[in-house]
Amino acid sequence: MNRTELAAHESLEIHEALNFKTLCLAKSKLMQGLVFDQDLKALMQKDVVQSTQAIADLQAIYAKASFQTEVPQNRPTPILN
Repeated sequence: MNRTELAAHESLEIHEALNFKTLCLAKSKLMQGLVFDQDLKALMQKDVVQSTQAIADLQAIYAKASFQTEVPQNRPTPILN
């Protein structure tokens, strides 16, 4: 069975994985500046490259999400008190 769209639960799981990989990528990039060991720095750079590829792959899959919604033009007024 070939489907072109993801089910809602599949889209949610892909979204969660995408968020997780994005956070991992940010952490690896930020921590590289704090690391002095060259082997560890090289390992972290390899993680950055692999995470970037994984994010691109997940984004391609996430584009098949079955639900798409428009951003509303008017947003609710925030409660400041």
